[in-house]
Amino acid sequence: MTKVMSKALILSGMLLLSATVGRAQTPAVEPAPAAAAAQARDWQSLSPGQQRLLQNYRDQWASLPAERQQALAKGSNRWLNMTPQQRAGAQARFSQWRAMPPEQRQQLRQRWQTFKSLPPGEQQRVRESYKQFRSMPAERRQELRRQWRQLSPDQRRKSAEHRGAPAPHRGR
Repeated sequence: MTKVMSKALILSGMLLLSATVGRAQTPAVEPAPAAAAAQARDWQSLSPGQQRLLQNYRDQWASLPAERQQALAKGSNRWLNMTPQQRAGAQARFSQWRAMPPEQRQQLRQRWQTFKSLPPGEQQRVRESYKQFRSMPAERRQELRRQWRQLSPDQRRKSAEHRGAPAPHRGR
């Protein structure tokens, strides 16, 4: 594999995971998997801390779908267990998320789903590639991004296929 293809592969992992890392740690709550038949929760079953966090939902709580109630309860519990530093980071990422155009948010959701559909071993390889990329000096990361942008979609696809990874997202 050529140097450019190796760099492209690392960058494709970084691009895929950049959405994943930020999205996985935001205070936004993902819906519960459909397989787990969610049971509706009574408002009073929430802890006082959860009730404070979810106070805007109090009046409509009983009318929310059970899956949404479970997701909100799980997310609020996760938030309450974060350190102040984790909360600050999550708030910053959530602000970035809200500032994105809807098309970009949809693109990131799709990348997240692509990542989640990977086998656990491949997810770990992507995480490691991303970690390696993030540990590089900023100038080196910029150079890799520049090289990635110069690759044709076909070169990007071939790079990903060579490694057995899903094809990187188009347009990056």
